[in-house]
Amino acid sequence: MHVKTRTLAAPSQSSAFARPAFAVALFVLLALSLVMLFPRPASAGLGAAGNSVPAASLVGEGQMTFLGFAIFDAELYAPQGQYKPSAPFALKLTYLRSFKGTAIAAETAKQMRRQGMKDVAKLEVWTDQMNRIFPNVSKGQSLTGVRDRAGNTVFYSGSKAIGTIKDPEFTKRFFAIWLGQNTQNPDLRNRLVGARS
Repeated sequence: MHVKTRTLAAPSQSSAFARPAFAVALFVLLALSLVMLFPRPASAGLGAAGNSVPAASLVGEGQMTFLGFAIFDAELYAPQGQYKPSAPFALKLTYLRSFKGTAIAAETAKQMRRQGMKDVAKLEVWTDQMNRIFPNVSKGQSLTGVRDRAGNTVFYSGSKAIGTIKDPEFTKRFFAIWLGQNTQNPDLRNRLVGARS
């Protein structure tokens, strides 16, 4: 009596390796799905400054250049990514070159004058305050200005609060340098506020 036998082939080496590879690929896909479902809040990029801007999300970003040289990268954050000048928001500048804090203060005052600030005495007070607050920065360091609920400006170096100027007029004129209609850099403004050029 002839009995038929069936020989089972051992799994090939390539298929044995394919199973772990498939498992790894599946794990990566699941991990990416979780990241998409639960993204890291944008305020994480603001550090402690994000605590003053509820539900902070990136509105827009751009780079400031002068005579072909990159000066800083700018990022604007606001609640739910909706920028309103009268509500809390944060403007983060990450410097691409080194600057003295006093030079940053002087340039800020200069830009305020260009935009029509005529009260010389008040501008001198603001400049003195900025000189005391702004640190020297190196390439890669960031300064963040936050417009708080009261309309004041709180400054951060990295994640550390470094000073506050409690004057809503200062806040308006300071942020207008980048976000105002009369800014010297309309292309950067459009990128920050998400407007079409």
